[in-house]
Amino acid sequence: MRVSHVFGGRDAVRCPRWCAALCAMLACALVAPAAAIAETAGAPSPVTAPATASAPAGGAPAGGAIRLVLQKVGGSPSFALVGHRIVVRGVVTPYVAGQTVRVSFYLDGREVAVNVVSVLPVGNGAGQFHVDFTSRNGGLVQARAAHYVTAQQDAFSGRSPAVRFVNPNIGPGAIGQSVRLLQSELDVLHYAVPLTGVFDEGTGQALIAYRKMTGLERTAYAGRRVFELLARHAGSFHVRYPRDGRHVEADLTKQVLAEIEPGGRVRRIYTMSSGKPSTPTVIGRFQVYEKTPGENSEGMVDSNYFISGYAIHGYAEVPTYAASHGCLRVPIPDAPAIYAWVQDGTPVDVYNEDGGGSARVRADAGP
Repeated sequence: MRVSHVFGGRDAVRCPRWCAALCAMLACALVAPAAAIAETAGAPSPVTAPATASAPAGGAPAGGAIRLVLQKVGGSPSFALVGHRIVVRGVVTPYVAGQTVRVSFYLDGREVAVNVVSVLPVGNGAGQFHVDFTSRNGGLVQARAAHYVTAQQDAFSGRSPAVRFVNPNIGPGAIGQSVRLLQSELDVLHYAVPLTGVFDEGTGQALIAYRKMTGLERTAYAGRRVFELLARHAGSFHVRYPRDGRHVEADLTKQVLAEIEPGGRVRRIYTMSSGKPSTPTVIGRFQVYEKTPGENSEGMVDSNYFISGYAIHGYAEVPTYAASHGCLRVPIPDAPAIYAWVQDGTPVDVYNEDGGGSARVRADAGP
């Protein structure tokens, strides 16, 4: 038998089955090492890119929200004094480590300051930051904070409420936003004041009443101390007889007159001048028994008599101290409004805060 052409050819001799199996095994043994060598020496194995160090564990950046709160401001609406430092506190949720926020301040819509601050943990999954701001000019200020997108956290932003910086040194003849804010704050506390933005006589009288209530010098001038007290809502009228319903209270110690609505709610506060020491206003609880409109022969305007010749009325001279002949003088521009509100039978409570005063009704009481 010839052994050439064992694996094929026209002259090939048929190979037994065990021979064919052996040949297949030898072929596999020869091919496999060659393939392994080719893989090692030639084609590179697949490589997975390493994760970025700042990438969040979940893969996608966290969301976020910011809330801005003003501190060291006061009033309704909020205000601060020129040269006074305010603080903006930002609360960021959720807190993500390593984040910063850009805080911009705008004065009347114009950017005037920028700060980049870090967000620090504050607990309960939130972060916070604080930024100081001082303005040397009056105007409306607003803070805006922005977090720009990072690998850890999305972009988000927030705005603070607006705060007005005012010049506190204003007096008669002044005009503008500082005057308007002064008038607004006095109005919130129920002082009878015009809302014109002009520091006129009515504004001066309301300011004198406020200064009386807060123990300041009785002048028609604002100043830093007035605005500091207004920012704290100081100077409200304390109703002594809330159960008297709709009534008038005359505080001879403070030299102010107040209209009181049912339930003890203050309606209006006016400056007044009561009886001087030699002709004091009578102390007690009375009722209006007669009303005479217009001006009488003694210069009393729109008079509301509450006992004998004692009346609440307008008068040309209303000093900041007790100076009348027993009546309760109010500025003439305020007299019509008081006359319209006071009715026949309206109770009038007249008192000194220390409980003293004269209860003697004099027949010669006058303006």
